Amino acid sequence: MKAWAWSVKASARRCSRSVQGRCWPSLSSQESWQAAAEPAGTEGQLDATMGTICEGSDRKLGISVQLAAKTPAKLPRMSGPSNWPRNRLLLALPSSNLKRLMPELEQIPGEREQVLLDVDSSLDHIFFPDSGVVSVVAVYADGSIIEMATVGREGCTGFQAILGAKESSVRFLVQIPGSVTRMSRAAFTRAMKSMPAFRNLMYAYVHAFLEQVLVSVACNGSHSLGERLARWLLMMRDRSDDDTLRITQNLLAEMLGVQRPTITNAVRALASADLIAPARRQITILDRQGLMRASCECYQLVRTRTAFHLPKTYP
Repeated sequence: MKAWAWSVKASARRCSRSVQGRCWPSLSSQESWQAAAEPAGTEGQLDATMGTICEGSDRKLGISVQLAAKTPAKLPRMSGPSNWPRNRLLLALPSSNLKRLMPELEQIPGEREQVLLDVDSSLDHIFFPDSGVVSVVAVYADGSIIEMATVGREGCTGFQAILGAKESSVRFLVQIPGSVTRMSRAAFTRAMKSMPAFRNLMYAYVHAFLEQVLVSVACNGSHSLGERLARWLLMMRDRSDDDTLRITQNLLAEMLGVQRPTITNAVRALASADLIAPARRQITILDRQGLMRASCECYQLVRTRTAFHLPKTYP
Protein backbone atom coordinates (compact mmCIF):
# COMPACT_ATOMS: atom_id res chain seq x y z
CA MET A 1 0.00 0.00 0.00
CA LYS A 2 1.20 3.46 -0.78
CA ALA A 3 1.77 5.82 2.11
CA TRP A 4 0.30 9.29 1.83
CA ALA A 5 2.20 12.54 1.59
CA TRP A 6 1.59 15.50 3.86
CA SER A 7 1.24 17.90 1.01
CA VAL A 8 -1.00 17.01 -1.86
CA LYS A 9 -0.61 18.68 -5.24
CA ALA A 10 -3.75 20.18 -6.75
CA SER A 11 -3.80 17.64 -9.55
CA ALA A 12 -3.14 14.57 -7.45
CA ARG A 13 -5.52 11.88 -6.32
CA ARG A 14 -2.95 9.79 -4.47
CA CYS A 15 0.35 10.64 -2.92
CA SER A 16 3.02 8.58 -1.26
CA ARG A 17 4.91 9.74 1.74
CA SER A 18 7.63 8.42 3.95
CA VAL A 19 8.57 9.72 7.32
CA GLN A 20 11.41 8.63 9.46
CA GLY A 21 11.71 9.72 13.03
CA ARG A 22 12.90 8.89 16.44
CA CYS A 23 10.62 6.74 18.60
CA TRP A 24 9.59 8.09 21.97
CA PRO A 25 9.54 5.96 25.12
CA SER A 26 6.28 5.02 26.72
CA LEU A 27 6.00 6.94 29.98
CA SER A 28 3.41 6.76 32.69
CA SER A 29 4.04 9.69 35.03
CA GLN A 30 4.16 13.46 34.78
CA GLU A 31 7.82 13.40 35.74
CA SER A 32 8.86 10.85 33.16
CA TRP A 33 6.74 12.61 30.52
CA GLN A 34 8.49 15.87 31.18
CA ALA A 35 11.86 14.13 31.31
CA ALA A 36 11.24 12.82 27.81
CA ALA A 37 10.61 16.39 26.71
CA GLU A 38 14.04 17.55 27.85
CA PRO A 39 16.79 17.49 25.23
CA ALA A 40 19.88 15.33 25.52
CA GLY A 41 22.46 16.28 22.98
CA THR A 42 20.96 15.90 19.56
CA GLU A 43 18.15 13.64 20.75
CA GLY A 44 14.57 14.73 20.36
CA GLN A 45 15.10 16.15 16.89
CA LEU A 46 12.63 15.08 14.27
CA ASP A 47 14.27 13.55 11.24
CA ALA A 48 11.53 13.51 8.65
CA THR A 49 11.90 12.86 5.00
CA MET A 50 8.81 13.75 3.07
CA GLY A 51 8.30 12.83 -0.54
CA THR A 52 5.38 13.23 -2.85
CA ILE A 53 4.62 11.03 -5.83
CA CYS A 54 1.51 12.21 -7.56
CA GLU A 55 -0.51 10.62 -10.30
CA GLY A 56 -2.48 12.67 -12.80
CA SER A 57 -6.07 13.32 -11.90
CA ASP A 58 -8.90 15.55 -13.00
CA ARG A 59 -9.76 16.34 -9.38
CA LYS A 60 -8.02 19.01 -7.42
CA LEU A 61 -7.21 18.04 -3.89
CA GLY A 62 -6.39 20.39 -1.06
CA ILE A 63 -6.24 19.62 2.61
CA SER A 64 -7.67 21.95 5.20
CA VAL A 65 -8.35 22.22 8.90
CA GLN A 66 -11.57 23.75 10.17
CA LEU A 67 -12.04 24.56 13.82
CA ALA A 68 -13.38 27.82 15.16
CA ALA A 69 -14.57 30.28 12.51
CA LYS A 70 -14.14 31.39 8.93
CA THR A 71 -12.78 34.67 10.18
CA PRO A 72 -10.69 33.68 13.22
CA ALA A 73 -9.51 37.23 13.80
CA LYS A 74 -13.11 38.18 14.67
CA LEU A 75 -13.71 35.31 17.08
CA PRO A 76 -14.69 36.47 20.56
CA ARG A 77 -12.19 35.90 23.33
CA MET A 78 -13.46 33.85 26.23
CA SER A 79 -12.50 34.46 29.83
CA GLY A 80 -10.44 31.44 30.79
CA PRO A 81 -11.73 29.43 33.77
CA SER A 82 -9.47 28.46 36.64
CA ASN A 83 -8.82 25.04 35.10
CA TRP A 84 -7.87 26.45 31.70
CA PRO A 85 -6.08 25.35 29.58
CA ARG A 86 -7.34 21.77 29.46
CA ASN A 87 -5.41 20.71 26.37
CA ARG A 88 -3.30 17.72 27.41
CA LEU A 89 -0.38 18.66 25.19
CA LEU A 90 -0.03 22.01 26.96
CA LEU A 91 -0.60 20.42 30.37
CA ALA A 92 2.25 17.97 29.69
CA LEU A 93 4.72 20.87 29.68
CA PRO A 94 6.78 21.65 32.79
CA SER A 95 4.81 24.14 34.89
CA SER A 96 7.47 26.82 34.40
CA ASN A 97 7.16 26.54 30.62
CA LEU A 98 3.38 26.68 30.70
CA LYS A 99 3.51 29.74 32.92
CA ARG A 100 5.75 31.47 30.38
CA LEU A 101 3.30 30.62 27.59
CA MET A 102 0.12 31.76 29.35
CA PRO A 103 0.34 35.44 28.23
CA GLU A 104 0.47 34.17 24.62
CA LEU A 105 -2.67 32.05 24.92
CA GLU A 106 -6.32 32.98 24.53
CA GLN A 107 -9.45 30.90 24.80
CA ILE A 108 -12.01 31.06 21.98
CA PRO A 109 -15.20 29.13 21.17
CA GLY A 110 -15.24 26.45 18.48
CA GLU A 111 -18.67 26.23 16.85
CA ARG A 112 -20.10 23.28 14.95
CA GLU A 113 -18.94 23.07 11.29
CA GLN A 114 -16.96 26.32 11.44
CA VAL A 115 -13.71 26.73 9.54
CA LEU A 116 -10.71 27.83 11.51
CA LEU A 117 -8.10 27.69 8.79
CA ASP A 118 -8.67 26.99 5.12
CA VAL A 119 -6.52 25.45 2.44
CA ASP A 120 -3.81 27.76 1.04
CA SER A 121 -4.38 30.31 3.82
CA SER A 122 -1.62 31.76 5.98
CA LEU A 123 -0.72 29.82 9.14
CA ASP A 124 -1.26 32.80 11.42
CA HIS A 125 -2.44 30.84 14.47
CA ILE A 126 -2.06 27.45 16.10
CA PHE A 127 -5.05 25.94 17.89
CA PHE A 128 -5.01 23.60 20.90
CA PRO A 129 -8.51 22.14 21.51
CA ASP A 130 -9.57 22.08 25.15
CA SER A 131 -12.80 20.30 24.28
CA GLY A 132 -14.55 19.31 21.08
CA VAL A 133 -12.94 17.82 17.98
CA VAL A 134 -11.39 19.35 14.86
CA SER A 135 -11.25 17.54 11.51
CA VAL A 136 -8.33 17.75 9.12
CA VAL A 137 -10.06 17.45 5.77
CA ALA A 138 -9.20 17.23 2.10
CA VAL A 139 -11.12 19.61 -0.16
CA TYR A 140 -11.88 18.77 -3.78
CA ALA A 141 -12.54 21.11 -6.71
CA ASP A 142 -16.29 20.45 -6.54
CA GLY A 143 -16.36 21.53 -2.88
CA SER A 144 -16.71 18.04 -1.43
CA ILE A 145 -14.56 17.13 1.55
CA ILE A 146 -13.29 13.98 3.22
CA GLU A 147 -11.62 13.54 6.57
CA MET A 148 -7.95 12.57 6.80
CA ALA A 149 -7.41 12.90 10.56
CA THR A 150 -8.84 14.46 13.71
CA VAL A 151 -7.41 16.66 16.45
CA GLY A 152 -8.76 16.77 20.00
CA ARG A 153 -7.50 17.77 23.41
CA GLU A 154 -4.49 15.48 22.95
CA GLY A 155 -3.00 17.64 20.20
CA CYS A 156 -2.95 20.83 18.15
CA THR A 157 -3.25 22.11 14.60
CA GLY A 158 0.44 23.03 14.41
CA PHE A 159 1.87 20.00 12.62
CA GLN A 160 2.53 22.05 9.48
CA ALA A 161 4.07 24.98 11.36
CA ILE A 162 6.31 22.57 13.30
CA LEU A 163 7.87 21.58 9.98
CA GLY A 164 8.28 25.18 8.84
CA ALA A 165 5.29 25.64 6.53
CA LYS A 166 3.96 29.18 6.08
CA GLU A 167 0.62 28.26 4.47
CA SER A 168 -1.86 25.52 5.25
CA SER A 169 -2.30 22.68 2.79
CA VAL A 170 -5.41 21.54 4.66
CA ARG A 171 -8.67 22.83 6.12
CA PHE A 172 -9.42 22.58 9.82
CA LEU A 173 -13.15 22.07 10.48
CA VAL A 174 -14.93 21.90 13.84
CA GLN A 175 -16.63 18.51 14.00
CA ILE A 176 -17.79 18.59 17.60
CA PRO A 177 -18.14 22.04 19.22
CA GLY A 178 -16.11 23.04 22.26
CA SER A 179 -13.49 25.55 23.32
CA VAL A 180 -10.04 26.10 21.90
CA THR A 181 -6.81 27.70 23.04
CA ARG A 182 -5.33 29.93 20.34
CA MET A 183 -1.66 30.88 20.00
CA SER A 184 -0.12 33.14 17.38
CA ARG A 185 2.32 31.65 14.88
CA ALA A 186 4.98 34.11 16.08
CA ALA A 187 4.61 32.99 19.71
CA PHE A 188 4.59 29.34 18.63
CA THR A 189 7.83 29.81 16.69
CA ARG A 190 9.49 31.56 19.63
CA ALA A 191 8.48 28.72 21.96
CA MET A 192 9.88 26.14 19.52
CA LYS A 193 13.22 27.94 19.54
CA SER A 194 13.49 28.86 23.22
CA MET A 195 11.82 25.95 25.05
CA PRO A 196 13.38 22.51 24.46
CA ALA A 197 10.53 20.80 26.34
CA PHE A 198 7.91 22.48 24.13
CA ARG A 199 9.87 21.69 20.97
CA ASN A 200 10.27 18.02 21.81
CA LEU A 201 6.61 17.63 22.73
CA MET A 202 5.64 19.10 19.37
CA TYR A 203 7.95 16.62 17.62
CA ALA A 204 6.39 13.77 19.60
CA TYR A 205 2.96 14.97 18.52
CA VAL A 206 3.99 14.94 14.85
CA HIS A 207 4.93 11.26 15.28
CA ALA A 208 1.55 10.48 16.87
CA PHE A 209 -0.34 12.43 14.21
CA LEU A 210 1.47 10.55 11.44
CA GLU A 211 0.48 7.25 13.01
CA GLN A 212 -3.19 8.31 12.95
CA VAL A 213 -3.07 9.42 9.31
CA LEU A 214 -1.35 6.28 8.06
CA VAL A 215 -3.69 3.93 9.93
CA SER A 216 -6.71 5.89 8.67
CA VAL A 217 -5.58 5.49 5.07
CA ALA A 218 -5.29 1.72 5.51
CA CYS A 219 -8.61 1.54 7.36
CA ASN A 220 -10.53 3.39 4.63
CA GLY A 221 -9.40 0.86 2.06
CA SER A 222 -9.75 -2.30 4.14
CA HIS A 223 -12.78 -2.12 6.41
CA SER A 224 -16.53 -1.82 6.05
CA LEU A 225 -18.45 1.39 6.65
CA GLY A 226 -20.01 -0.05 9.82
CA GLU A 227 -16.59 -0.83 11.27
CA ARG A 228 -15.23 2.58 10.32
CA LEU A 229 -18.27 4.35 11.78
CA ALA A 230 -17.86 2.49 15.07
CA ARG A 231 -14.15 3.42 15.15
CA TRP A 232 -14.93 7.05 14.39
CA LEU A 233 -17.51 7.30 17.19
CA LEU A 234 -15.11 5.71 19.66
CA MET A 235 -12.35 8.14 18.70
CA MET A 236 -14.73 11.06 19.26
CA ARG A 237 -15.75 9.66 22.63
CA ASP A 238 -12.10 9.48 23.69
CA ARG A 239 -11.91 13.26 23.21
CA SER A 240 -15.11 13.99 25.10
CA ASP A 241 -16.38 13.83 28.67
CA ASP A 242 -19.87 12.81 27.59
CA ASP A 243 -21.39 9.81 25.81
CA THR A 244 -23.55 12.19 23.76
CA LEU A 245 -21.70 13.49 20.69
CA ARG A 246 -23.08 16.63 19.04
CA ILE A 247 -22.68 15.59 15.41
CA THR A 248 -24.99 15.60 12.41
CA GLN A 249 -25.38 12.68 10.03
CA ASN A 250 -24.66 15.01 7.10
CA LEU A 251 -21.25 15.82 8.53
CA LEU A 252 -20.70 12.15 9.35
CA ALA A 253 -21.31 11.27 5.71
CA GLU A 254 -18.81 13.88 4.55
CA MET A 255 -16.17 12.79 7.05
CA LEU A 256 -16.46 9.12 6.05
CA GLY A 257 -16.73 9.86 2.34
CA VAL A 258 -20.17 8.35 1.67
CA GLN A 259 -23.66 9.53 0.71
CA ARG A 260 -26.18 10.53 3.39
CA PRO A 261 -28.53 7.53 2.81
CA THR A 262 -25.53 5.21 3.20
CA ILE A 263 -24.49 6.68 6.55
CA THR A 264 -28.13 6.62 7.69
CA ASN A 265 -28.27 2.87 7.11
CA ALA A 266 -25.00 2.35 8.98
CA VAL A 267 -26.25 4.40 11.94
CA ARG A 268 -29.50 2.43 12.00
CA ALA A 269 -27.58 -0.86 12.07
CA LEU A 270 -25.61 0.22 15.15
CA ALA A 271 -28.78 1.57 16.75
CA SER A 272 -30.67 -1.69 16.15
CA ALA A 273 -27.89 -3.49 18.04
CA ASP A 274 -28.48 -1.10 20.97
CA LEU A 275 -24.95 0.29 20.65
CA ILE A 276 -25.95 3.91 19.95
CA ALA A 277 -29.03 6.13 20.13
CA PRO A 278 -29.22 8.63 17.26
CA ALA A 279 -31.24 11.82 17.67
CA ARG A 280 -31.47 15.18 15.94
CA ARG A 281 -27.94 16.61 15.56
CA GLN A 282 -26.46 14.17 18.05
CA ILE A 283 -25.57 10.52 18.68
CA THR A 284 -25.38 8.93 22.14
CA ILE A 285 -23.14 5.93 22.77
CA LEU A 286 -25.06 3.36 24.84
CA ASP A 287 -22.62 0.43 24.90
CA ARG A 288 -18.96 1.37 24.51
CA GLN A 289 -17.69 -2.19 24.88
CA GLY A 290 -20.15 -3.41 22.28
CA LEU A 291 -19.11 -0.59 19.95
CA MET A 292 -15.48 -1.63 20.37
CA ARG A 293 -16.40 -5.15 19.28
CA ALA A 294 -18.20 -3.70 16.25
CA SER A 295 -15.20 -1.56 15.35
CA CYS A 296 -12.21 -2.66 13.32
CA GLU A 297 -8.80 -3.26 14.89
CA CYS A 298 -7.65 0.20 13.79
CA TYR A 299 -9.28 1.89 16.79
CA GLN A 300 -7.11 0.12 19.34
CA LEU A 301 -4.07 0.36 17.07
CA VAL A 302 -4.29 4.16 16.92
CA ARG A 303 -4.80 4.38 20.70
CA THR A 304 -1.75 2.21 21.37
CA ARG A 305 0.52 4.09 18.99
CA THR A 306 -0.65 7.51 20.17
CA ALA A 307 -0.09 6.56 23.82
CA PHE A 308 3.42 5.37 22.92
CA HIS A 309 4.39 8.81 21.62
CA LEU A 310 2.20 10.86 23.98
CA PRO A 311 1.70 8.91 27.23
CA LYS A 312 -0.53 11.62 28.77
CA THR A 313 -3.16 11.33 26.02
CA TYR A 314 -5.45 8.90 27.82
CA PRO A 315 -6.20 9.06 31.57
